[in-house]
Amino acid sequence: MELDEFLCLSFPLLNKGFLRRQVREGRVLVDGNPAVPSQRLRMDQVLIVEFEETEDLPAAPVAPTARIPVLYEDSQVLAVDKPSGLAVEPERWARGNASVAGALLELALSRSGSVDEEAAEPRSPLEFRPRLVHRLDKDTSGVLLVAKTVEAERRLRAAFDAGEVEKTYFALVEGEHPLEDGESEVVDLPIGPDERKSGRMRVDRAEGKPSRTSIRVERRFRGYTLLACRPLTGRTHQIRVHLREIGFPLAVDPAYGRRTSLRLSEIKRGYRRKPGHVETPLIDRLTLHAAAIEFPDPSDPIGPAEGGGGRRIRVEAPMPRDLERVLKQLGKVRPR
Repeated sequence: MELDEFLCLSFPLLNKGFLRRQVREGRVLVDGNPAVPSQRLRMDQVLIVEFEETEDLPAAPVAPTARIPVLYEDSQVLAVDKPSGLAVEPERWARGNASVAGALLELALSRSGSVDEEAAEPRSPLEFRPRLVHRLDKDTSGVLLVAKTVEAERRLRAAFDAGEVEKTYFALVEGEHPLEDGESEVVDLPIGPDERKSGRMRVDRAEGKPSRTSIRVERRFRGYTLLACRPLTGRTHQIRVHLREIGFPLAVDPAYGRRTSLRLSEIKRGYRRKPGHVETPLIDRLTLHAAAIEFPDPSDPIGPAEGGGGRRIRVEAPMPRDLERVLKQLGKVRPR
């Protein structure tokens, strides 16, 4: 095992960048000699690790109160059901907030029971350290794929780069999409940063990167459509930008749509609010759900690159309650 990987398993509360920096600064010795992060360790070698007592060690990611459901797991990968409202990694300006990274680290720690959380000192290395291989927006729910080993991480990243990972999202949009049942179409519009709005993207036909999204109709309602979307490229906010550009923005999307929430009074004709009653939104986050992901099995010795058609794994995430509630109400008051 490479030195930096061994340190990551031995000091799970410290991030890899910090540990690699300690090696480069000579604070980690192998058999009494300075080392480099990529140096491969041999059995019975002695490591001496010394951090400055006064040094402000980086904080570990915070886990949410509720555990995240595990949808699939084997020796190489695991897939979890990310709830909306939870960032995948610690946010830059709110690092004390909970994140999926914190939940994954807690999962690994709970299985090993080998780390003093206050001192971040190793008693024995973790069995695995979770490695995120892709992202979901904070307010998007659904399946998130995680590698458990370095080899699995490398294979999965290569699969993403080669277009061998297939993701399916359910998107509830405004408007009645004209696609016929069983048909699909590809939205092929380049995307680039929106220089007028920090952190947002837009269709940029002049300088944007090639971006393609396949869409088909899953369910129809009066005034709304549930679409199944497959991103064929991996641009930031790709599905949201493409749907807005073709005139079918997400039903709830503060950045690319026109709503921050959806209420029953907005979709039910003749709705009457009870006196003194404050109406609760049916949903107050992005109406976007990562429903499924299919990927090459990283443990398969004969991968797609070596002849095609290697073993594949498909993982699905159930529809979350808030989005299921909206679809149920639309089926009642906006049937088509």
